[in-house]
Amino acid sequence: MNLAIIILFGSFLVLLFFGIPISFTLSMSSIFTMIYLKIPLMVIGQKMSDVLDNFSLMAIPFFILAGQIMSDSGIARRLVDFSNLLVGRMRGGLAFVNIVASMFFGGMSGSSVADTASIGSILIPAMVKKGYDRDYSIAVTVTSSTQGLIIPPSHNAIIYAYAAGGLSIARIFLAGAIPGVMIGLFLMIPSYIIAVKRGYPVGKEFKLKHVLKTTEEAFLGLFTIVIIIGGILSGIFTATEASAIAVVYAFFVAFFVYREIPLSKFWEILWDSGKTIIAVMFLIASASTFAWLMAYLRIPNAIAQAVLGVSSNKYIILLIINIVLLGLGMIMDMAPLILITTPIFLPIVINLGVSPIHFGIIMLMNLGVGLCTPPVGNTLFVGCIVGKMKIEQVVRALWPFYIVMVFVVLLVTYVPFFAMWLPGILFK
Repeated sequence: MNLAIIILFGSFLVLLFFGIPISFTLSMSSIFTMIYLKIPLMVIGQKMSDVLDNFSLMAIPFFILAGQIMSDSGIARRLVDFSNLLVGRMRGGLAFVNIVASMFFGGMSGSSVADTASIGSILIPAMVKKGYDRDYSIAVTVTSSTQGLIIPPSHNAIIYAYAAGGLSIARIFLAGAIPGVMIGLFLMIPSYIIAVKRGYPVGKEFKLKHVLKTTEEAFLGLFTIVIIIGGILSGIFTATEASAIAVVYAFFVAFFVYREIPLSKFWEILWDSGKTIIAVMFLIASASTFAWLMAYLRIPNAIAQAVLGVSSNKYIILLIINIVLLGLGMIMDMAPLILITTPIFLPIVINLGVSPIHFGIIMLMNLGVGLCTPPVGNTLFVGCIVGKMKIEQVVRALWPFYIVMVFVVLLVTYVPFFAMWLPGILFK
């Protein structure tokens, strides 16, 4: 068994070092280990297909498609304009606009990468044109986009709900609402301090006519959140049904109300979404097989004993788990980490009296920080591409935001109220 563990993790690290995509790295290391253990290779096919035969996971493709439609159809721009009405008049107001727009758009797309690409392509050039430093503009965009991973609907929350054994998606969606908003509010602190220190401009006043027009144009986009969350909480439809309805609604608004793009553009949107969906679903299948092998080799039990051997103090153990998740988030993508680490850490925190819903938010927030961190921070990569700047230059501007994000993670970790209040109120 010890040699099998070495083969599993050794081959994984070697393949990762040589730049093999993470999905293939997970599946190939699983195959190598199965060959050594003389497990029939058809098992890997069964495990990969079994994991995808899940009704809840059907929501992921629909949310990705809905997010792609909203990203390409002008909804993002309207949300930026609406956010500008709310917070744009403050000093350094465009940074606040960026954060609030990410809050709204993330609440519809559930993707930090989509958020960064859409909001960033609008606001980074606008901020630079108004005199904001480029690295600061990218840093605000990248870090604020992680709100979309926590604020419902989040397809990563759906992955966690599956990995945790079928938790209520509605509950975990609700649990992420307050922590997601907290990320945005706390990110405004370093944004404002830097804006004052560097003398960034103050936004202009708006006439009532402009306010009413902008609000009217943004309303249909914002109503997407009401449809999704309201429908789920009221019991009208499930999360999967809500994702399908979100696609229909986004399609109607994009092509028959806003009409900024031709209907023929829909095929391009389908193609782009399809590539993302295939990559995500293959990643889920590969990571689930890897996680099954870990369970077969009793690796989660060994890790749990090692963690509990360090300390029996609940708060120390939670701190250790946070540090491990933050470290792993820097070197691996979010979805496979959710599937691999949930079976390891969830039994530990449950024994400590931590709700699995609460732990899911802790995990998502930790791994969200990793998406902004080199060497494998996909959101950071996209932000640098959109902002046309090298990663090493942007990282220097990210430190104040990193500190704030880690503080919020620890706050939510040690004060369960922030994650558990809404689910407790609405699901008694």
